[in-house]
Amino acid sequence: MLYPKIIQMRYSVPFKVVVVLFCLWTGSLFGHTSHAQTKYHTYIDPFIGSEGEGNVFVGPSCPFGMVKLGPDVNKDANSGYSPDMTKPLYGFSQVHVSGTGGGPKYGNILVMPFAGDFEQIKQESLREQEKATAGYYSVLLKKHHILAELTASPKVAYHRYTFRNKGRKAIKIDAGEFLGEKPVPNAREAQQFVGSEVEVVSDTEIRGYSRISGGWNNGAAYTVYFYAQLEQPFSSFSTFKGNQVQSDVKLQFDSGEKTGALLYFDNSGTDVIQMKIGISFVSSLKAKQNIADEVPAWSFDKTLKQTQQRWEDLLKRLEIDASATADQKKMFYTALYHTMLMPVDRTGENPLWNSSQPYYDDFYAIWDTFRTSHPLITLISPSRQADIVNALLNIYQHEGYMPDARSGNSNGRTQGGSNGEVLIADAYVKGVKGINYHLGLQAMLKDATIPPGGNEEKEGRGGLTDYNSLGYVSSRFVRAGNRTLEYAYNDYCLAVVAKGLGRNGEYYRFLKQSDNWQNLWRPIADNGATGFIMPKDPSGKWIDSIQCDMSNGRVTYIPYTPLAQDWPNCVCWWCGFFYEASSWEYSFYVPHDVATLIQKSGGAAAFEKRLDTLFDKEYYNVGNEPSFLTPTLYHWIGRPDLSTKRIREIITRHYNSSRSGLPGNDDSGAMSSWFAFHTIGLFPNAGQLYYLVNAPMVKQTTLHQENGKDFIITAKNLTDKNIYIKSATLNGKPLTKAWIEHQDIVNGGELLLQMDSKPSATWGTKEVPPSKKAE
Repeated sequence: MLYPKIIQMRYSVPFKVVVVLFCLWTGSLFGHTSHAQTKYHTYIDPFIGSEGEGNVFVGPSCPFGMVKLGPDVNKDANSGYSPDMTKPLYGFSQVHVSGTGGGPKYGNILVMPFAGDFEQIKQESLREQEKATAGYYSVLLKKHHILAELTASPKVAYHRYTFRNKGRKAIKIDAGEFLGEKPVPNAREAQQFVGSEVEVVSDTEIRGYSRISGGWNNGAAYTVYFYAQLEQPFSSFSTFKGNQVQSDVKLQFDSGEKTGALLYFDNSGTDVIQMKIGISFVSSLKAKQNIADEVPAWSFDKTLKQTQQRWEDLLKRLEIDASATADQKKMFYTALYHTMLMPVDRTGENPLWNSSQPYYDDFYAIWDTFRTSHPLITLISPSRQADIVNALLNIYQHEGYMPDARSGNSNGRTQGGSNGEVLIADAYVKGVKGINYHLGLQAMLKDATIPPGGNEEKEGRGGLTDYNSLGYVSSRFVRAGNRTLEYAYNDYCLAVVAKGLGRNGEYYRFLKQSDNWQNLWRPIADNGATGFIMPKDPSGKWIDSIQCDMSNGRVTYIPYTPLAQDWPNCVCWWCGFFYEASSWEYSFYVPHDVATLIQKSGGAAAFEKRLDTLFDKEYYNVGNEPSFLTPTLYHWIGRPDLSTKRIREIITRHYNSSRSGLPGNDDSGAMSSWFAFHTIGLFPNAGQLYYLVNAPMVKQTTLHQENGKDFIITAKNLTDKNIYIKSATLNGKPLTKAWIEHQDIVNGGELLLQMDSKPSATWGTKEVPPSKKAE
């Protein structure tokens, strides 16, 4: 309607003025439209991290979606996927995890289209022309020339199969298949078959379930119910139990054997067969209702667009500068994507108890994600993080402990600390609303005071009896070193919340206990550094060697040094003094009291040398989460420029946009979120209210917050050479320290960084980040 008004001005306004006004109007219009039409989800490449050790899930999923529909090629792979195109695909299952290590979980309700060997249960095909984008996966099944396309809503899988043959077509639904099955009954970390059931309800409907136990967390049996609907009726069917195929038998009840259905389309009149599969952890009728609620129509494209929009609504909250390279955009938005695949929102799908609270599962594991994934979620969607914390508290109320890991509705396994404490403290100090922090403190105190019993892997704090009586976890418990370090930080987080809630007794007790890491600090020298976390026996005696092998009746011992690795060569993977790292790495993990750590290491100069040795001699492992904060520890000696240098070295060496572009298991988005934070120039110390400021990888980032306020990070004069921060302002006022608080972001405004080719002699050198020692 504006255009005619401009044309009407031609009689009363000079032509040049009209032209200028028109250009300004169209420029503004198209400039706005261009911004509005930016589709951040198009930058996502689900294949990043699918090769090597990334273990990422490549199929379609919504943010935190329950359904993760994807290709299964390798039954021993956590995601079910294999990049090896010479290996056959045996179907598409509806539930997966992403980026995890250890034994596989899920891979339930397998579907496979086929067009030959119609009486065979086993169906597989080589694949080609594989594609994946946000919410979409497709592949050509070579054996029978079938194009498989997949998309998903939060609780519904949508399959579209285009058959290129003109004859009989078929689809297999297999309720007995799953990932990680082993021939040895009850093998550790293996999934075990419990039961399954399939019923043909009509010529367009099939329902049933898969019941499986075990997996990485050694969990109790869980049940995945399904309800499948087809757009076109099938002309005939068979069902099977075990290896026996039976024609026209509608029900294969659960007798402890694997069951499924073979659906035949003889006269479908179309080359395209569409199927929707609702998934539920409650019942098959709830699965059917999920279809009615989320995907009532037969429109694959509409479902895909809705899923893309769900991603877009979250991704657009972190807008990086348009001048970023194509690879930077791809890597950054894929990192955000990976961060928001897990944990899984199963609100309304809890089979264990009724509750009005949110319910989340697949914390796999908080030990991996508390450091960067959850702080990133807090920035993007604090309301989502509040739901996640409330889910932990609801689990505590009904099961007695918050999980440090949980999958298949079962807690387990703990790798180190009780890190739900860190999530609660992080939310508390950052002012996340909608959480009962008094209940949170109660849950934290349960972890800190009541031993869990049993094998102490499921939940709570293993070795707590030692920790609370000796002040450290002794050698009579496994993972004593990292447990002691992590419990000390968990205690600090507990103390922070207790102080805020006016519980001074608990505050002083647990603040003191947060020094317990010092009880395992042994002043020995190694590679020019002095002082390491080392093992002690219950009597307080340092342990110098450990039993490693026995041959010919003789016991072999090896010296226990700061570089020693007792697992998995001498003891089981979970049975060492440290979990997945050496003392050289873990001895830097004192996130609440870096100042004392520096002092015990011999002062700032000695600490700088110690850090340099860690990186230069390649003792550092970016793929190990306890080392996430380590590259930024230079901040505490007034050298943020050295933090920047190390961060860029790590990213250049270990991250890229290829399919092998992640430096290890993505661990539910942990590796990806580490990268995302460093891309924008901030890094959290989870459980505390500040972010370290580093040189960004992009010129500008805008955080569009839930509260409606924008926070902008601008790196002025950033180039490949200008990688150091010369000076900074926050909302126009000089910022001389290399950190900001969360409230600075919440308030909105701009952090302006002046970049230079040389390190600054003044910025970030005087006022170092907070430490307990300075409180």
